Amino acid sequence: MNQTLQDLKTRRSVRKFKPDPVPTELLNQVLEAGTYAPTGRNRQTPIIVAVTNPEMVRKLSQMNAAVMGSSGDPFYGAPAVLVVLAEKTGTWIYDGSPVMGNLLNAAHAVGLGATWIHRAKEVFDSDEGKALLKQWGIEGDYEGIGNCIIGWPDEEPTASPRKENYIYRVE
Repeated sequence: MNQTLQDLKTRRSVRKFKPDPVPTELLNQVLEAGTYAPTGRNRQTPIIVAVTNPEMVRKLSQMNAAVMGSSGDPFYGAPAVLVVLAEKTGTWIYDGSPVMGNLLNAAHAVGLGATWIHRAKEVFDSDEGKALLKQWGIEGDYEGIGNCIIGWPDEEPTASPRKENYIYRVE
């Protein structure tokens, strides 16, 4: 089977990570793959913020947990977070989602684990989230699309059976 198709079939969401940092070379490969996601009219409205500073990863995790009214770690101990934001113009939500997909699949392809964590919209709509964007030098009207948590997996999740009637054919 083609390696790309195999990677797509075997990628799983990882919810337990080793604390080891993600090597820069691998992180850069994953980030580059994210930039090749399709976007409406090739506007390339998304941006990716790669957060590897442990204190900032913790802060983002706490902000994300607060949206749910929780004090747990919704980032499952991942040492890095790739925040995908998209400029609110045209098809921004649909532009940011393929970026997330590319990041998840690229992480798996290079041997890392990753999971899409929601609530980036709520985090970056908050005053605290907007202040972070400003601190990071990001200007404009951006919406949080998702958080791609990434790191070395400390588990090997298995695939659930595919549901019946997943595919309908009209021939």
